[in-house]
Amino acid sequence: MHIGILGAAFNPPHIGHMLIAQQVLDFSDIERIWWLPVYKHTFDKSLVDVVDRVAMLSLLKMLGAQLSTLEIDNRLDGNTINLLPILRQQFPNDHFTFIIGSDNLPTFHKWGKWQELLRQLPFLVVERAGYPLKPLYQDMKILEHPLFITTNISSTLVRARIKTNLSIDHLVTGEVRDYIEAHKLYAK
Repeated sequence: MHIGILGAAFNPPHIGHMLIAQQVLDFSDIERIWWLPVYKHTFDKSLVDVVDRVAMLSLLKMLGAQLSTLEIDNRLDGNTINLLPILRQQFPNDHFTFIIGSDNLPTFHKWGKWQELLRQLPFLVVERAGYPLKPLYQDMKILEHPLFITTNISSTLVRARIKTNLSIDHLVTGEVRDYIEAHKLYAK
């Protein structure tokens, strides 16, 4: 099976993640999406507890997409290169593509062993509003289609709206919103 890995902090997960996943399924040869939350962020960004991020991700219901906790189960450091041996060992018959937003391109050269990573794993780049599709590295492919929808929805935007008491109803699913409210996440 051809699996697309959408790795992120998911701090919190939002409809932009779902939109990306659906469009990858619609406009590429990827057959399944794995939402892969990081255990620890590569660049030491502050995250809510991993238990909360996994709980919120488990609330996303989408045909063709599922939660994968491989990075968490193996307590990986956020460097994608360290995931590859695990994928090869546990899923030897599957083919993987890593999905990133164009907002990652300017700092991609800071990813651990990024050149080796590009040699070992295909990358599919999804355009994000406000982030050009550059620099584009060798062996990266852009997801293109005339019906592709570009968005600027981000976890940063969701958190900012929560901190200023603005509605997030149009940015996250109702279940994720309810979880955030019940656990008082991101309000401080």
